Amino acid sequence: MTVNPSNLDLPKSSGVYIFKTEEGEVLYVGKATNIRQRVRSYFSPNPDRAMIPTLVSRSNDVDFIITSGPREALVLEKQLIRKHKPRYNSAFKDDKSYPYIAISGHEEPRILYTRRPPTGSKVWGPFPDAGAAKGVIKLLRRQFGIRDNKGALPFGYNESDEMHDYGNRIRMAIGVLDGDARLVIEDLQERMDLAADSLQYELAAQYRDKIGIVQKTISNQVIKSRFYTEVHAVGFASRQDFGQAAIIQAEDGVIQGQVNYPMIHRGSISESISLLLSEHYSNQKPPRILLVPTELEEGVMQWLSDRRGSKVEIRVP
Repeated sequence: MTVNPSNLDLPKSSGVYIFKTEEGEVLYVGKATNIRQRVRSYFSPNPDRAMIPTLVSRSNDVDFIITSGPREALVLEKQLIRKHKPRYNSAFKDDKSYPYIAISGHEEPRILYTRRPPTGSKVWGPFPDAGAAKGVIKLLRRQFGIRDNKGALPFGYNESDEMHDYGNRIRMAIGVLDGDARLVIEDLQERMDLAADSLQYELAAQYRDKIGIVQKTISNQVIKSRFYTEVHAVGFASRQDFGQAAIIQAEDGVIQGQVNYPMIHRGSISESISLLLSEHYSNQKPPRILLVPTELEEGVMQWLSDRRGSKVEIRVP
């Protein structure tokens, strides 16, 4: 039996609402600052989304969970969507997440290829090309002697050799990953000159080779702009139930790449973009400026600022 809105006893509080079938199947999960007002809008004669009439006709009940505010509702909504995978919510076409490169917070840090960066680690990514991420890790381990996820050093490195000072090697690897290769190259150049002055030509050649590797690693980062000091731009397109989102990432004046997200798009564009952002930035710090194609859903802007630790400026064309 189709749910009767007059029989629903819903609060005016913020929280999450859940459309269910008679058998208890979760069809849709949403969030609102006023649950009663938002749910009643689904029963208006002119719904704002094409899927709403079908959703309402299949629903037998609407549950709710009250939260302390919109930010908490956003987090809970995401958790429930992950758990139940409701057929009328926008969702990613597959459940895999993109990998990250992380340097752990160990006393002797390790470089990691991971889809779930550990707490306290320094993180880069996500990388849509898993092979590229693994290649970067292999290069950094080989050239700078970084420990792997098990704590092992690559062949040829040991802690007794002064050249292989571990803290300095970590600093150089972080410099390359941050795109701040200038300082890394200057440091290597200075060490190469000192080695040459002391007639340690083999050691000087090793530093020379490292300089070449660093320059090669960053050579693809050629698009630079003063404006793009810390900006991510979100694009979105859809056809019927299929959507494609992309996030272009720029850090320290360098366009560092694009991450693509194929999606099942069944709600509004705002809902799909909000879901994308809550997924993408769950494992990394949001940028100072975020360019988006539409206004975001309630609570998303504050959640992004909380994740960053300072205000995230949202710009809509």
